[in-house]
Amino acid sequence: MKKTFALVMLLCIALGAQAQLLWKVSGNGLDHPSYVMGTHHLAPLSIKDSIASLPQAIGQTGQVYGEIIMNDATTNPEIMGKMQQAMMLPADTTLKSLFTQAEYDTIAAVVKNYIGVDLALFEKLKPATVTTQLAVALAMKAVKGFNPQEQLDTWFQTQAQQAGKKVGGLESIDHQINVLYNSQPLARQAQLLHCTATHIGQSIDQGVRMTEAYMKQDLDELLAITEEKMNDACDSTPEEMDVLIYDRNADWVRKMPDIMKQTPTLFVVGAGHLPGPRGVLKLLQKQGYNVEPMK
Repeated sequence: MKKTFALVMLLCIALGAQAQLLWKVSGNGLDHPSYVMGTHHLAPLSIKDSIASLPQAIGQTGQVYGEIIMNDATTNPEIMGKMQQAMMLPADTTLKSLFTQAEYDTIAAVVKNYIGVDLALFEKLKPATVTTQLAVALAMKAVKGFNPQEQLDTWFQTQAQQAGKKVGGLESIDHQINVLYNSQPLARQAQLLHCTATHIGQSIDQGVRMTEAYMKQDLDELLAITEEKMNDACDSTPEEMDVLIYDRNADWVRKMPDIMKQTPTLFVVGAGHLPGPRGVLKLLQKQGYNVEPMK
């Protein structure tokens, strides 16, 4: 359940109390500082208005780097085709074939209740795709003010484009697609979809508490919630967490020095990637940068 919900959000105490979402990165040969901003998929855009130093960070940077270039994911036909293909099951497999009848019936009832359609309509979709759809539906019902059409990551990149600034991505969309839909065997995807369907209350509660922690700008609490375990097969394995979070953190931090040397940069990534000893903030600090919270 924790893993499947985190896949949609897209999400160890270090650097002291971390009650900020915006961080300044300086020193280590940089002529001018860059900044790192943590986002959350369920948060309303209004959170940006509560960060007094954000206009300064936007004004003092010449480019914005996100996890990916968001516009490509919604307007590039080739990329959209790749994404649709990755979401589909192989031709010789159906969704129903991955479950017992009882498991399938349980998932079907939940999908009908929260998404409002018959599970048969998803028969050629991978379980991870259905989990994504279900998590969005849960968020729309549970998190006040959640609008899937208004995303912080997209807002920052759009503002940069309108100002004539460069927009870049720390990883390719192909890589992110593989993380979401191809990094786990179909049997594991099916198991996690069933976990979500049988732990609806916990999924909703976790999503609400994660959003509340984010709105308080409390990265430590957000991290603690995402690391909660049920001590069963629904928990993320260490290998899954490496693929989803920690390997990506390390890859991004390898790229960030050269990007910051080009021009002062505002990095906008999921808040779950920032805290902890293997988080982006601590990894930058280990490279010799000064990492300071901005209010």
